[in-house]
Amino acid sequence: RIVDGINHMKDLGTKGLAKERVEKDKSMFGGQEMKGKTLAVVGLGHIGAATARDGSSLGMNVVGYDPGLSIESALKLPNKIDLKDSISAAIASADYISINIPYIKGENGTHGIIGKDVISGFKPNAVLLNFARGELVDSEAMKTFLDSGDGRYISDFPDDLLWDHENAVILPHLGASTEEAEDAAAAMAADTIKDYLQTGTIKNSVNFPNAALPNGPEGSIRMSVVNKNQPGVLASITEVFAKHNLNIMQQLNQSRGDVAYNVVDIDPSWDHDSVTMKELQKELTMTDGVLSSRVVFGTPGVGYARNIDGQYWV
Repeated sequence: RIVDGINHMKDLGTKGLAKERVEKDKSMFGGQEMKGKTLAVVGLGHIGAATARDGSSLGMNVVGYDPGLSIESALKLPNKIDLKDSISAAIASADYISINIPYIKGENGTHGIIGKDVISGFKPNAVLLNFARGELVDSEAMKTFLDSGDGRYISDFPDDLLWDHENAVILPHLGASTEEAEDAAAAMAADTIKDYLQTGTIKNSVNFPNAALPNGPEGSIRMSVVNKNQPGVLASITEVFAKHNLNIMQQLNQSRGDVAYNVVDIDPSWDHDSVTMKELQKELTMTDGVLSSRVVFGTPGVGYARNIDGQYWV
């Protein structure tokens, strides 16, 4: 409606009628107040939490859903957010719905996660905001919803079924389209990779958990281990250290979906004649359920190793 209003005023301007009609024609482009409306935010990571805060600052009632909500993100949420236990519960009373989740293919992924079952629970005039990924929304189900009521779909992902629908607003993909945003995105990417290489810290990954272990004691050796997220694997990993009388000074274990990620600081003062660093890494990597390992710092040059179908690769 904003774009239509701008174009309308330009047209009136060419006819010399803009000043005369600027007040009279405003009713043609009426909208609704956002204050007091309910905003449902699906996915409460960095972007989702910021969306929730912005909605709250506009006087909206904010509800949210995120099964993997981290402590860091939770601390950034508005105080009055109402957290729900499912997407359907979050969207049931929502006037506006913002989806902020990653697109993950395959079984238990997020392809078409906003499908018929979810969309059927929308209010008839609900507005869905999708600036995450087009594949998250079932286009057929969304078209049926738009055909049957006064709802809206706003996205920057063109879709063959929805791009020209009268109740859809499809925008150019404007994310990071300013010079400042491009610089900030490049700096963030560089800092994220630097943190991972230097400390094993993971931030803003689409398929790994966020993980940040504080700096270890002076001289400690840090290792990271990626494993299948299944019972008993963590115990097997720590058993390797115990077997060789290595002291774990601090450790972190985080999981996301089928993947678990560990960061471990170990005391360097063990009997290196009983097991060398390279031998230790190989034993860890070849432990059942482990996918890869890396010596983050402490012993330069040992590096990265993978377990590929039972074969050790460095």
